[in-house]
Amino acid sequence: MRYMMILKTTPEIEKAQLATGPTAELLDAMGEFNTDMVNAGILLGGEGLAPSDTATTVTVTTEDVVVLDGPFAETKELIAGFWLLEVSSREEAVEWAKRIPTAPGETTRVELRRIVEADDFGEVFTPEARAAEDRLREKIAEQHG
Repeated sequence: MRYMMILKTTPEIEKAQLATGPTAELLDAMGEFNTDMVNAGILLGGEGLAPSDTATTVTVTTEDVVVLDGPFAETKELIAGFWLLEVSSREEAVEWAKRIPTAPGETTRVELRRIVEADDFGEVFTPEARAAEDRLREKIAEQHG
């Protein structure tokens, strides 16, 4: 099963990290953590994200579309990055999350979310819809290797 580990941060931590940047030790520890996941064969992808003040939100309703550029003052929690994992269980995902490097004096919060698979939709996801989804995934793989 696939899980997304969503690395959380706060506006205060993000601002402090922008001012000073991460330490070499934290970058090295994160590199080792990523290497461990690659060597375990579970890492499908992962990236850090640009600061929230560079973000754009798009709100779509049936009546309107609203596009807003950051920063977003009302935000209490931000997403700093993510990993996509292929693991055998939720428990295995939790064990990997426990190993995420944390900067001295900071608290790391990670949200684990199982990625919905085709089988989760049951009979509603018809063979035709599955075939169409497979074609899209093949095209994406061709486009991006």
